[in-house]
Amino acid sequence: MADTPEPVFQIQRIYLKESSLEQPNSPAILLEQEQPTVDIQLGINASPVAEGIFEVTVTGTVQAKIKDKTVFLVELKQAGIFEIRNLSDEQMAPIMGIACPQIVYPYLRGNVADLIQRAGFPPVHLAEINFQAMFEQQQAQQAQAAAAGDAQPATLN
Repeated sequence: MADTPEPVFQIQRIYLKESSLEQPNSPAILLEQEQPTVDIQLGINASPVAEGIFEVTVTGTVQAKIKDKTVFLVELKQAGIFEIRNLSDEQMAPIMGIACPQIVYPYLRGNVADLIQRAGFPPVHLAEINFQAMFEQQQAQQAQAAAAGDAQPATLN
């Protein structure tokens, strides 16, 4: 047991990787009285940077529209650099898909609200996300797709 190295999980840095704000129809759209519809998209990406060092990026896109015209479009990438060592592949997937995004996401939420407010709009507060449920759903979909792929050739015989 003394030969087994201790697992390591440390946050090295959290940072705003990319940010953009567009108001393509200003100032005319600002005079509209109608309430805009808001569409929010989120994504997660994890990639190795060096041995035992990983970057996990949470991407958020918030678009507000009135009819077919964009009021504003905000795109942000919030990232974290994590040192993760001495974990099995089975342990790495939930760390990358649940733990790291849970750490990075609150920073994304704050930056999105701040950027939208600084643009002159009421802040858009992104909802809390259950990354564990999202991860488990993704795993179930992948397993289902793999099972469907395995079953399909068998039915062709």
